[in-house]
Amino acid sequence: MVLEASSSSSTAIIVLDASIKNDIAISILHMHIANQSLIKMLHHTVFITTTEVELFIIRCGINQACSKENISKIVVVTNSIHAAKKIFNTMSHPYQGQAVAILSNLCQFFTKNQSNSIEFWECPNQLNWNLHKAVDRDSKLFNPLPSFPSKTSWDYCKKVDCNDIINTWKMTFQASDGKECQFLDLVDSNFNAIESSYTKRGLWLQLFGHSNSLCARATRAITNYALIGEYQLRFFIKKEFKCPCGNFPIE
Repeated sequence: MVLEASSSSSTAIIVLDASIKNDIAISILHMHIANQSLIKMLHHTVFITTTEVELFIIRCGINQACSKENISKIVVVTNSIHAAKKIFNTMSHPYQGQAVAILSNLCQFFTKNQSNSIEFWECPNQLNWNLHKAVDRDSKLFNPLPSFPSKTSWDYCKKVDCNDIINTWKMTFQASDGKECQFLDLVDSNFNAIESSYTKRGLWLQLFGHSNSLCARATRAITNYALIGEYQLRFFIKKEFKCPCGNFPIE
């Protein structure tokens, strides 16, 4: 399939790679048509994430392929297929600007001919595919030197901002009068307090797996779901609930 695609004069194969070195994002692509490397592009910038630079180089490659005559099929080869999936993600995400630009190019490409097509191939580095190895080799030859302190990188700024938000929330929560209401201390398997994280979307629910009782308590706390008076008041608004003796407030 690879040989057939690379030998066709109507197929543009875009092989790309992206990485961050010395806090500088590097993106590179090679475009092959009919077994010939026609275009090589390399970009570098700062204050950008790996996913965004991946989408940017995909955008550059698709734009170049769409500008070529007689191209009816585009094949994008990347080792970060998760970034390519952002193009077709209709939900809100930080990379919509790049996704919209790519989709705009593809719309023009498909408008030219409804039989035109595009495919995304995932090629992990360990496969050692020759075309991808060439891109990886060229990216490693480029060693930029940072022109700014590393502590001003985008990732570092994100870390500082998120830590500030978490610390502000902690101080505000400690001073809140509502701390005793529906409050649950969450600890991991080593009995360390579970804190919010700015990495990988802060998936803290996975930390409940070590304890069934903790998972049950957390579920009750999050959903406010339990067979008590407070739950009944919330979901059965039209009914009246009170202690049978009449001397105590509802739970």
